[in-house]
Parts: sequence; C-alpha cells; structure tokens
Amino acid sequence: METVEALFGSNVFNDAVMQQHLPKDIYRALRKTIDDGRRLDPTIAGAVAHAMKEWAIGKGVTHYTHWFQPLSGITAEKHDAFITPVAGGRVIESFSGSELVRGEPDASSFPSGGLRSTFEARGYTAWDPTSYAFIKDGVLCIPTAFCSYGGEALDKKTPLLRSMEALSRQAVRVLKLFGNDARRVLPSVGPEQEYFLVDKQTWTQRKDLVFTGRTLFGAKPPKGQELDDHYFGVIKPRVQAFMSELNRELWKLGILAKTEHNEAAPAQHEMAPIYTVANVATDHNQLTMEIMKKVADRHGLVCLLAEKPFDGVNGSGKHNNWSMTTDTGTNLLEPGDSPYDSAQFLLFLVAVIKAVDEHQDLLRVSVAGAGNDHRLGANEAPPAIISMFLGDELTAILQAIDQGTAYIGHEKEEMAIGVHVLPKFPRDNTDRNRTSPFAFTGNKFEFRSVGSSASIADANVVINTGVADALMRFADELEQAEDFQASLHDLIVREIRAHKRIIFNGNGYSTEWVREAKKRGLKNLPTTVDAIPSLIDPENIELFSRHRVLSGTELHARYEILLENYCKVIAIEAETMLSMARREILPAVLRSAGDLAASAKAVKDYAPVFSTLPHEKLLARLTLGASRLSDGIETLSNAVISVPRAADALTRAIHMRDRVLTAMAEVRAAADELETIVDKRDWPFPTYAELLFGV
Repeated sequence: METVEALFGSNVFNDAVMQQHLPKDIYRALRKTIDDGRRLDPTIAGAVAHAMKEWAIGKGVTHYTHWFQPLSGITAEKHDAFITPVAGGRVIESFSGSELVRGEPDASSFPSGGLRSTFEARGYTAWDPTSYAFIKDGVLCIPTAFCSYGGEALDKKTPLLRSMEALSRQAVRVLKLFGNDARRVLPSVGPEQEYFLVDKQTWTQRKDLVFTGRTLFGAKPPKGQELDDHYFGVIKPRVQAFMSELNRELWKLGILAKTEHNEAAPAQHEMAPIYTVANVATDHNQLTMEIMKKVADRHGLVCLLAEKPFDGVNGSGKHNNWSMTTDTGTNLLEPGDSPYDSAQFLLFLVAVIKAVDEHQDLLRVSVAGAGNDHRLGANEAPPAIISMFLGDELTAILQAIDQGTAYIGHEKEEMAIGVHVLPKFPRDNTDRNRTSPFAFTGNKFEFRSVGSSASIADANVVINTGVADALMRFADELEQAEDFQASLHDLIVREIRAHKRIIFNGNGYSTEWVREAKKRGLKNLPTTVDAIPSLIDPENIELFSRHRVLSGTELHARYEILLENYCKVIAIEAETMLSMARREILPAVLRSAGDLAASAKAVKDYAPVFSTLPHEKLLARLTLGASRLSDGIETLSNAVISVPRAADALTRAIHMRDRVLTAMAEVRAAADELETIVDKRDWPFPTYAELLFGV
C-alpha cells in the first residue's frame, strides 16, 4: 500500500517537482518570485510552462485550465487541450509561457455587479505562481486571478493577494523599528471545515435539499444533540470510509488534512487542516469543498455545506484561524520570552484589536449571506455582534497596562518601555469561548463567524487590510519618534484605552451582552441586509482604496452582487417551499384528513354506540392545520409576487427579508406542526429522524 509520504503532493507541481524538472537558473528565478512576491520574469515563463506540461503529460494529462474563483463564490475552469496542429494533418502537444501566464475566458456570465455588460465578454486570468499548479480529474489546474478588460477584480483571489501585500508592506515597516530584518510577512490561515453527510437516496426525496441545500420543513425529532453523544463519538464505518478516501484525495493535492471527527449535531462532521499561507489556504479550502461532494457521492452520500441545513441543531461554519508569520518563520502573534519580543508582540496584538474594533462592520459583511443568517447566534455559532476574546490572563495584562499598574503574574520582569513584561505565555494559556466571533487561542485568532459554504477569501481580505491599516498608522507615528521606547509605550497604552470596548470574554449568547454591546457602542447588524450597506460607506471605500486592495468601483460591484445573491437565494427557497407545500404537504394532509373522516364514518356505521371522539379531535387538528397552511401559502405567494422588481437591490433585499422570509416562517410552522400528527405513511418526504438518524 502506498504510504502517506509517497502519496502527499503526488498530483502537485510543487517545489520538489520543480527542482527535478526545471533548469537550476530557472528554478532559482521562479523561487525568488514565490519567496519575495516579485513579478514573474517573462523570460522564464516558457521554460516553466514546458516543464509543467511534460510533468503533467507524464501523468496522463491531455488538458490544462486556468482555475479561478469568480464572485459566484465557487471555482471555475475552462479546459484546453495541449494540442497544436502541424503540417501533414498531425498535432503536437505544446504549452507556451504566454498560455501559462495569461488566459482569456468569457467573463460575461459571471457576477460582475455592473463592472461588465453581457456584451462585454472579455476577461483575463493571470497565473498566481505562489500557489502550486495541480492535477485534478486528469486536468492540469493552474491557480489564477481573474480580472476584467479594464483591470477590475472579478474574483476573490485578486483582492486577497492585494491585501496580503498591504499587510506585508506595513508589517515589515514595524518590524524594522524593532531591528527585525524580515523581508516579508505572510498571513497564515487554517480553516476548519464543518459539514453534514446524509444518505443520497433519502436526499433525492427532498426538493428543498436538492434545490436549496437546506431543509425548509422538518419537525424536531425526539432526539437531537441533547445528549452530546455524537461529538467526538465513534465514527460510523460508512462515514469513516468516506473520510479515508477524502484524506487520500486531499493529500494527493498537497492539502494538509490533519484532523477529522464527529461534530456536535447528528450527521455532522469536521475536517481541519494544518496552517498555510492565506491564498494557498483559500485555494485548498475551495478544493476541499469540491472534493468532499465528489467523494460523498461515490459512497452513496451527499455532503451538505449549507450553514443551517437542519433547524434546531448546530449549524456549520468554518473557523478561520489567522496569524502573521515572517519569511524567517516567526509567528508575530507568539508572545516572546524577552522584554523586547514581548513589546513587539503587544504592538501587533494591539494592531489586531484596533482593526477588529474599527472594522466591525466589514468583518460582519465578510461573513454575510442568506444561509449564515440562520446560523449566527444559535447552537454554538457566534453572535452577529463582533467582539474579541483574549482570555483572562491576557486581558488582565492589558488592563494593567491601561491602568498603569503592575501585572501580578508569573515570571514578572520590567520592560524597557515602562510596563511589565508578559509572563512566559504557554500556547494554551487561554480557555476557549465558543460564543466569541474573534477569539485569541494562544498564537492566532480564530474568526468563528465564517459560514460553511463561504470562501474564506472575503474574511481574510478584511482582516489583512484592517491590520495593515493599523500597522501603517503605528509605523507612521513611530518612525517619526524621537524616543522610540517612550513613544511605543504611549502608543500601546493609548490604543488599548481606545479599543478595549471590543474585548469581551463572557457569554455572547446572553441578552445582557446585547445590552452591554449597545452601551459600549458596538455595532449590531443581525442580518445580511443590515450588514451589506457598510461595504460602500465612504470610510470603508477609503480604507480599501488607501491600501490598493479594492477600488470604490470594485466595492460597489460587490455590494450589488451580495444583495442580488441574497434576493436570488431567498427567491429560490420561497419558490421551492411553495411547490412542496402546494403539491406535496397540503395534498397529503387533506388525504390523511379524508381517510380519517372515512374511518370515523365507518366506525359510526358499524356501531353507532362506539365513540369517534379521537377521530374527531385529530380531524379538527388536521383541518385547522390545513387551513393555517393554506393561508400561509397564499400569504407567501403574494409576498413573492409583490417583490418590487424595478426597485434597487437593497429595496428588493429588504422586501425579501421582511415579507418573504416572514411568510416562509409561517408556512414552515404550520407544516412542521402537521408533520407531528399526519400518518407517517402519508407524509410525502423523509423526516429529520430519517435524514439525521436513518430511521
């Protein structure tokens, strides 16, 4: 049997493969591009393309594709064969440097938010050499950015790469002040991926799961996750077989799949990878979601990535674990042992605190979506109010700095800048707070609000840019300081005082926290529709423009796309609900009521003295429920029909949230109550008990 070491990266044009297939000078030049973030030398592109092609052909590949991530949130690919015609009616297999570096796909049918008209089809893909090419389904995939003819970003990767450059640029400035000669700082990310697995045959009988990815109906079964018996429980053989194949497929692609386990809800599971550079982690997470679905299908299962596929049990997210690492391997969020290292750690920590506090709205927008609205604030998902968890000890240290008092901790040592140094800070010094959206967990921050189906690019663009902006302001001030140590001390104290409101170590689910957050002046944006307008606030446009991450035009495009997507998702769900309610549930209820009435009549005809009171009581509940369901269907239908289609996207989105979703909730409530009393033989599709427990 092939070992994991031999399997890992076997389908990746990685560093080891490049060393084997590229001339030494070409390899060194390409390596310099990857390591230093410089532009690719066009003179080496041809040699790299040839080596890449030869390697791929040796593995049976006949086609290549520029693999990119449009604003639809998924990946896209157009396959081209290596063949080139030559004299004599023959072909040769070739792949040029220009074909490697740039492609020209049709951009007209991707979401553009007004950046492109339908008749303006041209778009460009540009190779991202910092993310290795790979073979998937027999095709050579080249990770690329995607932009319009005019240069506007039409994808998730371009702003991510820009934000990484912005963060590196400002972090290096700060590090130089501490005598650190790092040339680059890269954000490292490890996204934990939660998902559900359900039987495919059962799935096909539910229109809501097929069309929307989540259940629009479903009464709570007698047992859910109350006993906590699924979390970290024994993995069922069928699921274990899926996980084993998933691991092998991911390892072939160089994806660092590390941890697998059952999650809290029945039929819910999690996969966690080892950290890697943010853009590579983003590519890998997109691949992971795609491969999960393919592998599940081969095992007669369906992988559900919707944020809330089942009401009443845990939703699925992906915890975006984020940190900053220098090109020399130093984690800047790792507390140091020396006074100077601790001062550097404190400054970078304060930069993150400042960024989260000042850009709460953007962090909320980065995780906004119709599906995530059902998840946030319920069953272990963090609330929509953004706050930070630092743990008791680190919070106490910041309080001591704020108040100018000595920190009473272990191994106390006086810092040169006039505050007390951190104690030796073990990695697991902090507890975990599962209700916190943004939690410090030893040497990284865990942003827990990202939805299961979302690209992690959006969240990391905001984190990178916000922290870059804070570091820029710090560098601007400290570079001009006459007394660096005194200025550093004053800056840290000032910023802690200015932004300590964002630090909250308590229960984010409590009603008291909502009141406290309001008192602190924190933003509460409970729904996607509340959050999206923040994207085009003037100060946010200025932020992204200042760091050359996104222009005002690009931000307005994303604003339109997010609102349109929200409206379309709700519209699909509403139409699916109407179809199921009208054509499946209501006929089943009426049929069940008719059978019950016939049964009651048969009893009366057979023996008039026998009581039919049980029949009558149940019949009354069925008919009243059917009437309520029928009224709900009519209300929902009217809400869908009355969508102001000529209005702007925000107005339509508000209508979908306030009228359509409200009407959908009423239809569901009526149907779910009926499910509990209708004869099981009459109910038209599998229940939660069948989906989650197979019974």
